[in-house]
Amino acid sequence: MAQQHHDPADVLARHLRERATEFLRALRLHRGAATPEESAEAARALRRAARRISAGLYTYQPLLDPAWSQTLGPELAWVSGTLSQEDACTTRLTRLLEALHRLSGPATPTPPAARRPPMSDETPAPSGSPTPPPDGTPRGASRVAGVPATRHAPVAPAPAADAPSDVLRPAAAPAPGAAGAQASVRAVRATGARPAVARRAATVTATVPAPDDRHAADRPRTGGEPGTVGRPRPDDARTAAGEARTAAHDARPRAAGAQRDGAGGRRAPLTVGAAKAGALLERQLTLARTRAHSSALQALGSARFHAVADQVAVLASEVPLAAAAEGADLRPLADAARERLADAVAALPLLTAGSPYNAEALVHGLSPDPAPHPQDAPWHQVRLLLRLHRYAQEVLHPDAGDDPRLRAAGEALDRHRDAAEAAAAAAHAARTPRIAPATAYALGVLHADQRHEVEAARYAFQRAWQKPPAGTP
Repeated sequence: MAQQHHDPADVLARHLRERATEFLRALRLHRGAATPEESAEAARALRRAARRISAGLYTYQPLLDPAWSQTLGPELAWVSGTLSQEDACTTRLTRLLEALHRLSGPATPTPPAARRPPMSDETPAPSGSPTPPPDGTPRGASRVAGVPATRHAPVAPAPAADAPSDVLRPAAAPAPGAAGAQASVRAVRATGARPAVARRAATVTATVPAPDDRHAADRPRTGGEPGTVGRPRPDDARTAAGEARTAAHDARPRAAGAQRDGAGGRRAPLTVGAAKAGALLERQLTLARTRAHSSALQALGSARFHAVADQVAVLASEVPLAAAAEGADLRPLADAARERLADAVAALPLLTAGSPYNAEALVHGLSPDPAPHPQDAPWHQVRLLLRLHRYAQEVLHPDAGDDPRLRAAGEALDRHRDAAEAAAAAAHAARTPRIAPATAYALGVLHADQRHEVEAARYAFQRAWQKPPAGTP
């Protein structure tokens, strides 16, 4: 059977049609999203499809209709850039807040009492310690049915030595609703000391709210002797159940936070300056994220976006190829993208980036110019050219997958971009008028930390780029 030959123009057209179908599918999911998470995921899918279509139109432009490709490419870049702003603000805020906690010191160790696992019913209690009741009542207290377990009520004092032998000791109130249950007392005759087991079994500690509780004034009491327990009100059980549900609901976020901060420790508390710096960053970046969200919604509902969607819908069914596309080879165009990337990488200071702790990323850190660092621009350009090279290889080898070398280099450049933008956000917050010196100092430390992250990302890219390409012996 003869091997089927694929025309390069058909390969390019099939790739563009598949990416256009992904764009339209993501747009439909975005319009029908029911939750913010689904909307964000659909927006990311829209961005991925738009980037790949735009990259294909740019790299293989000689094989496509010039007027059509030069018009649609920039519009797709506008869509991708507009939809990426909200996610970028969220990532930047998370990165800066985590850096503030990391720079505030090591995690606070959890006290040993908090690390002790809860005692189960099968675990024997230590010798000399009373066994806790199975329903969660505090040690040394017996549960009285229908009474909230909040604090210990005073226990009835023991009768004096000269008291008559027929002194009555009040007993615990019976459970409400029990058939034929009545409050009774039992006569204790002073006939000598009882065994310890008997004394412990006969002792009853009523667990009732303290007098300063907000329901104490409304709770009726029977008798005036100390330790006398009144009949519980019907709403006491409901109040206790509601408090238990509230405590369980509040415990879930605390448990999740403890698991996020790491086992055996909690986040270190922030100083006053760091806390104010975090609040300032959160206020500024939350405002920027809100504006980016509004801009994205306006863009998705504008006539400009609808025109782009119409063009992509046409692309999903028919790709306007140029007359020179018949029998053309795609590899020279993909090689041109690779050569542009190689030339841009050659212009980078890789020798300096290969030296750890070179502090090159901190140069011009105190410049009064609010513009981004000029030394970051070549690295950002390499990041874009690397993405174009990867997308060009996807057209030629759709089933080959990502080259591990290119993927590691791309991830390093993504971290470089995120750290550079986070440092710029910290510097912008530090220029806020009339902030406290401690806040400005914390923002300065945060800016220096993110510039060190920029330096580390450059070092990681240099190490990844020096590796041989996939398939090289």
